[in-house]
Amino acid sequence: MQTFFRKLKIIFTDEAIRNRVLFIFGALIVFRALAAIPIPGVDQLVLEQFFESNQFLGLLNIFSGGGLANLSIVMLGVGPFITASIIMQLMTVMSPKLKSLYTEEGETGRAKFTQYSRQLTLPLAILQGFGFLTLLQSQGVIGGLTQFQFITNVILIVAGSMLLMWVGELVTEFGIGNGVSIIIFAGIVATLPTTASQLVFSYTATQLPLYIGFTLIALAVIYAVVTMTEAERPVPITYAKQSRGGKTYGGTSSYLPLRLNQAGVIPIIFALSLLLFPQMILNILSAFNMPWIIPATETINAFFNNVPLYAAAYFLLVFLFTFFYTAVTFDPDAMAKNLQRNGSFIPGIRPGGQTAEYLGNVITRLTLVGASFLGLVAILPLGLQVATGVAAFAIGGTALLIAVSVVLDLVRRLDAQVSLREY
Repeated sequence: MQTFFRKLKIIFTDEAIRNRVLFIFGALIVFRALAAIPIPGVDQLVLEQFFESNQFLGLLNIFSGGGLANLSIVMLGVGPFITASIIMQLMTVMSPKLKSLYTEEGETGRAKFTQYSRQLTLPLAILQGFGFLTLLQSQGVIGGLTQFQFITNVILIVAGSMLLMWVGELVTEFGIGNGVSIIIFAGIVATLPTTASQLVFSYTATQLPLYIGFTLIALAVIYAVVTMTEAERPVPITYAKQSRGGKTYGGTSSYLPLRLNQAGVIPIIFALSLLLFPQMILNILSAFNMPWIIPATETINAFFNNVPLYAAAYFLLVFLFTFFYTAVTFDPDAMAKNLQRNGSFIPGIRPGGQTAEYLGNVITRLTLVGASFLGLVAILPLGLQVATGVAAFAIGGTALLIAVSVVLDLVRRLDAQVSLREY
């Protein structure tokens, strides 16, 4: 407890950390202000009915940071940027040049890689904005717009999405943690009062065991996610002795902490985005009355309604994305070179190639456990939906996983900033 209060004091007294925390709060205030500004011509009653009958939009609302629920000017949220990031990450598999840019050219290469993601975000935002507005107009959610007003709305929501992406990147640079994840988290937290009021007003005595059971499961999942996220495998390393000026340095032992889950919540976000992308495209194209759209939409809807098949695909995507993201962000060869450059080695393992192979094997085993756990936790809300028949549990469970993981990452980064000041 004393350690907690000491760190809390450092957060409030250290100007650099305090400014970073205040910057996050300021950015979130701007985001929530933008999310409260609706685009012109929205019929709120029809919008509420449309949302209640469409679970797909409920999941998309998570990625919009809550902006889609009232068709605000940031209704697309950071969805286009996430989709662009996924496409760019997948392109690293097919393009060795992009892979070397991301993994081998340091901060300059990653900055250029991120710039490509930003450029790809704009056409994706235009496509999604035009399609969503066309779909909503055909459903009567938006009505009475002239062609000029429609184009103006498209420009508004595309600009809102790009502005939100910029705010997220500012949070990453001048705040603490991943700005895009924090914006999604803020949107989830902002919907909690509405969700709580709906549960209270729809409460019946027969549903009490259901609510208690869901609360207990949620607490158990939070505990498991925290435990697995913080778990790490220490790899012992020893610094070689060096003689300089008649004095001997080194010879000390330490360890290299390898996390069980290197990827965090990114695989869940990527997997959900990839699963929702075909349905989003078909929903957009359905407004154009193409003959092949109807059977394709029915096939996709049948897939989503088949919970076991959907859960299996969701688990597989989370599992694969965990391995993929870990492979992109953790390079055993670079780690082995850094150890050798610093005059350290793993006891019993030769420096260089053997060290890289050893670290690769360790991280593969760790990722196997972490990916399996993350996949099981990701499909748990779908199991609750099947067991209870309440679709909101699937959406709420997914939001819970994202929120817990983002908070853990934020606390860990904040703790690292505090520890840096302490030392």
